[in-house]
Amino acid sequence: MNKSKGEIKKQDYKHDPHDNIHCHELGETHETCISLVPIFNHLEKEQMDEIMAVTYSVSYKKGENIYCAGDKADSLYIVSKGKIKIYRLSESGKEQLLRILHPGDFTGELALFSETVHEEYAEAMEETNVCTIKNSELQEILLKYPSISLKVLAEFSSRLEQSEKQATLFATEKVETRIALFLVECMDNEKQSMEVVLPMNKKDMASYLGTTPETISRKLADLEEAGYIKQISNKKIKILNLDGLLSV
Repeated sequence: MNKSKGEIKKQDYKHDPHDNIHCHELGETHETCISLVPIFNHLEKEQMDEIMAVTYSVSYKKGENIYCAGDKADSLYIVSKGKIKIYRLSESGKEQLLRILHPGDFTGELALFSETVHEEYAEAMEETNVCTIKNSELQEILLKYPSISLKVLAEFSSRLEQSEKQATLFATEKVETRIALFLVECMDNEKQSMEVVLPMNKKDMASYLGTTPETISRKLADLEEAGYIKQISNKKIKILNLDGLLSV
């Protein structure tokens, strides 16, 4: 193939699946692809090389869909660079953000166990590189290395817990409480910092918390006026009174 790395785009991958480029042919390293993923990074180098041999890299521009609801689910998608948002659309067209994927995160794993179609949309939030593995090839690897299956099940459990938590928040908590709990979840406990960097813009934050961007802005202003937080920038917030914020 005569294309440069910068010319490999989603339409190439979609229109001719046999024209894909292996990760190592695009200069992708183990550190930026397979070894980032918790379900794979416990394997030996030789085992990861085996997975890399059936892995392909695709690049997406901001706003491009990796897949849409109703598309056949036949691949595992691993983020090696950039961000992807996973969301659903209601019958009225309202977007419900489910989660945001960062480098090392993956999606499409449900199709590993049964033939299905995607129920969500996956959209690149910025210039994004994705490593993909066809389910038929990955299933052979799962049979060979059962420890990977256990890691996938652990990820299922974690996502189910997060979905249940999100549903409970929508059903039982007022908007300001949802925002307060979201800010606390965004705290970096390892750095023990009271400064929070929001992982998304206010539009996506509103979608995730089941409200509107205008309400997000108004409630953040109310929390700031109450002395619980200080808005340093659009995406950076300093928590001034953690106990007070948790009592909202």
